[in-house]
Amino acid sequence: MVLWQYRDLFLEGFLVTLQLTALGFLFALLVGTIMAIFRISPVAPLRAIGLVYVDVFRNVPLLSLIIIVVYALPEIGLLWSYTNSVIIAMALVGGAFICESLRAGINSVPAGQIEAARSLGLTFGKTIRFVVLPQAFRSMVQPLVTTFIGIFLSSSLAGTVGVMDLTATVTYINTREALGLTTFMVAAIIYLVVSLGAGAVGDRLERKLRVLR
Repeated sequence: MVLWQYRDLFLEGFLVTLQLTALGFLFALLVGTIMAIFRISPVAPLRAIGLVYVDVFRNVPLLSLIIIVVYALPEIGLLWSYTNSVIIAMALVGGAFICESLRAGINSVPAGQIEAARSLGLTFGKTIRFVVLPQAFRSMVQPLVTTFIGIFLSSSLAGTVGVMDLTATVTYINTREALGLTTFMVAAIIYLVVSLGAGAVGDRLERKLRVLR
C-alpha cells in the first residue's frame, strides 16, 4: 500500500498536531482562567480588560488571527517561530471560550460559600483559589473537553503558514502520489478517533467528579 510508505511522515505530522493541541489548550486554560478572574474582579479596569478580551477573541476567525500573529507581529519586533505563533493564536481564541465557561462555573458556586470564606478572613485571591475555582472546574468538564476538541480540530489550520501538522502532511503526500480522497480519509479517521476518545474521557471524568461532589 502506497500510504504505508509514508507512515513515518504520518506519525511526525500527528505528533506535531498533538503538540499544537496540548500546548494550545494549556495556554488557553491559563489565559482563560486569568481572564475569568478578571471578569469577576472587584477592580473595574480588570473587568473591562476581561470583557474586551472575550469580545475580541471570540469573534476573530482563527485563521485570520494566525496570519496576523505570523506576519504582522514581526513588523513590530515580535518574532516567533511558525509553530509558536499558531499555538499563541489558538490559545488566545480558546482562552476566550474557556473564560466564559469558567465564569459560568464560578457563578454556579453557592454565594453562601463565598460569604463564609470571606467571613473567615480569606482575601479575594484566596477565596477564588481555594473555594471558587476548585468547584468551578468540577462543573465545567464538558466545556473544557469541547474546547480541547475544538483546538485539536482547528490545529489543521497550522498548515496554512507552513507548519507540517497532520493535515499539511496529508496534503503533501497527496500532492506527490495523487491518491485523491484516500489520504484525507485517513486523516479524517485519525481526527475522529482522537475527538471521540477525548469525549469519552471527558464523560468518564465528569461522572467521577459528580460522585465526588
